[in-house]
Amino acid sequence: MKISTFRRAKEHYNLLVLGAGAGGLAVSSHFSRTLPKGNVGIVEPSSVHYYQPGFTLVGGGIFPKSHFTRKEELLIPSNATWIKDSVGRILPEKQIVETLEGKEISYNFLVVATGVQLRFDLIEGLEDGLSMNNNKVICTYSPNTVEQVYRAFEKFEKGRAVFTFPNAPIKCPGAPQKICYLFDDYLRSTGKRENAEIIYNTILPRIFAIEKYSNVLTKYAESKNINVNYRTNLSKIDPIKRIATFDILNESLLPTGEIKKMEYDLLHVGPPCSPVEGLINTAKNNDGLTDKNGFIDVDKNTLQSKKYNSIFGIGDCTNFPSPKTAAAVSAHFKAIKYNLQRVMDGGSVKQIYDGYTSCPLVLSRNKCILAEFNYDGPIETTPFDQSKPSYIAFLGKAYGFPKLYWDYLLKGHWGGPATIRKILHLGMSK
Repeated sequence: MKISTFRRAKEHYNLLVLGAGAGGLAVSSHFSRTLPKGNVGIVEPSSVHYYQPGFTLVGGGIFPKSHFTRKEELLIPSNATWIKDSVGRILPEKQIVETLEGKEISYNFLVVATGVQLRFDLIEGLEDGLSMNNNKVICTYSPNTVEQVYRAFEKFEKGRAVFTFPNAPIKCPGAPQKICYLFDDYLRSTGKRENAEIIYNTILPRIFAIEKYSNVLTKYAESKNINVNYRTNLSKIDPIKRIATFDILNESLLPTGEIKKMEYDLLHVGPPCSPVEGLINTAKNNDGLTDKNGFIDVDKNTLQSKKYNSIFGIGDCTNFPSPKTAAAVSAHFKAIKYNLQRVMDGGSVKQIYDGYTSCPLVLSRNKCILAEFNYDGPIETTPFDQSKPSYIAFLGKAYGFPKLYWDYLLKGHWGGPATIRKILHLGMSK
């Protein structure tokens, strides 16, 4: 392994990992086993770690938030050093990371895994609406708001419920419609569905990006009398009058000038997301590490920085062109585990990542569609048609995938289902 003698900063690590979410912990857990103790540093400000894919189930009243919550200190690998701080900015030319508290940390190799931040502030009135005690504006995405969702379900008696998907990057893009379906399921189970009008407004030209699953979901929404409006973007909320304002978009997802106002009795907002402040600050350097928005600019098949060979990005903070999900992170990890080691050893990277991602689309408290796809389209793990709603898929979402996450991915032992897929398809699958 080639070790640089670069030591200008006060703290130095052979491998520095920014973020201890799914991607950051997978990478740091693996390399803290292969590198000597103290070679891996992790910059992470939070003391609590959430299994965020479970938040839809919390909002649907299936599990409490505590079921998907762990202390971060129990997940940080013992051979790694935890720097409990936030990223201020990255200076890739100097191989230095500045933290929010003023530390300078140098590195030989860097993996950026900072995720994204929720941007409630980008929709006028949303922060005020979420802070009100009447539970009329809700959101499953934040640990601070997710528990309000099911309470709002219980309080709902009649009227119009609106669910939205934003015209901005968003993590887990299936979540806004999943919670819509769970709301419908809840109303039917409590005998209140006939008193409700349910609307799903999305900026997309169809209900889901992949046609195979979109066709099934469109028919499902129709069967449940859920009204879907396309190319419709939430721009403003008046939480006092309970009026939501939407921009009608053209094919390029730009406002046409037409607006639509909707009164609501319940409004669930899929929030816009952006890179964390440290990456937004880094983008101002204009040094080629990020794109103009602050996402790490990586090769879509190797996840290596397009400009800096010693830097990789994993997960939501990168600009890879697939939906941002925990399942994508597992396949990212497989690619980075191999490619980063190759770079450490003086070798070249391989195009390993094929765009794999997955979205378990929960339809009710016992049915789920397990959407799996890559850059080329559907690529399902089982030999069965996963676009058909099933109880087995729901069990995977509720119980199997959380176990994979906690016990395997975060410990650096899970690189996605590619091997399982090949076995189940008798070697005939990629």
